[in-house]
Amino acid sequence: MASDRTIDMLARLVGFDTTSRHANLPLIEHVEAYFEDLGIAYERIGERHADKKNLFVTIGPADRPGIVLSGHTDVVPVDGQDWSSDPFTLVKRGGRLYGRGSTDMKGFVAVCLALVPEMQAAELKIPIHLALSYDEEVGCLGVRELLVMLTARPVRPLGCIVGEPTDMQVVIAHKSKRAFTVTLRGLGGHSARNMSAVNAVEHGARIVAGVAEIGRRWEREGARDALFDVPHSTAHVGLFHGGTALNIVPDEAHMELEFRVLPEDDSDAPVAELKALAAEIEREMRERFDGASVEVALKSEIPGLATAPEDEIVTLAKRLAGRNDHAKVAYGTEAGLFVDMANIPTIVCGPGSIAQAHKPDEFVSEDQLAACEAFVRRLIAHCSA
Repeated sequence: MASDRTIDMLARLVGFDTTSRHANLPLIEHVEAYFEDLGIAYERIGERHADKKNLFVTIGPADRPGIVLSGHTDVVPVDGQDWSSDPFTLVKRGGRLYGRGSTDMKGFVAVCLALVPEMQAAELKIPIHLALSYDEEVGCLGVRELLVMLTARPVRPLGCIVGEPTDMQVVIAHKSKRAFTVTLRGLGGHSARNMSAVNAVEHGARIVAGVAEIGRRWEREGARDALFDVPHSTAHVGLFHGGTALNIVPDEAHMELEFRVLPEDDSDAPVAELKALAAEIEREMRERFDGASVEVALKSEIPGLATAPEDEIVTLAKRLAGRNDHAKVAYGTEAGLFVDMANIPTIVCGPGSIAQAHKPDEFVSEDQLAACEAFVRRLIAHCSA
């Protein structure tokens, strides 16, 4: 079972509503006070927002390359979800700990923070770094500032472990993700005279169909990797809205879509296809109305992760996890950015199941937290040897 210290830390973290639309600074200040009580120096990083910050901490010799334990502090909204208890109060029921962020991913952060005194007492020869970021859930935004800082330093970490929920399985790869917004502007009018108008929703439906066809093509003939939980690249339109009333031709339509692409597939090809289709539709709309437009804008972008199975960080993580297998996942994480921006070998491994993430009554089991504690304690022993 998980230690009381970890459960207490998780309760404190869950108690902060760090939904991405809100500040994470109260949580960061709480953690800073914790480090101050332990006599540990910390670095607050972030200039984009006054009320959102990253935190970076080194335990052990700062002049040597070490291992980063990385986690994000933000959580997804609870709006419209049917929770059986207050989502921002940790509740224990039957070996499970319920609360928003308990698995994604404050459980991992709680374990790391709870074991800091053990890191201090171990007289580490290899430092352990803790990296806490913000706005992961809306595009992995905050960690980019932290990684710019790391790349400017003369001593770069040996590797990184991102503690997203994997049931403590070592994940060596995930897909890249690009999300786009598409805005169509046509010409409104009365629906009885719809042929004299330019229907933005009708033209937007062609983009929805085009994105769906890209996804079907990947499923039929794209690259395959059986280690991924979804073994092919995917395309998805998640939002599509426009119009105000049935008898009014809509003059605007908006959508949000995404591509999640295997390393073996060309991630630029679907973007080029989307933009070509948008340009074709815009030309056709302008034949009837010069002011028509179709705008495609990048909303967010997360690079994929493809760490080689024989890499040292993979071998180490398997030893710490006490298992020899590895996996690949469809969802994105900050891990790809650690590699892409800072050239730090990275894997993903953390407590809890991704199946619980973003759902009402999100929970992490005490057994998973205990397994994560064992993982971090083995890391402490490794860094002390």
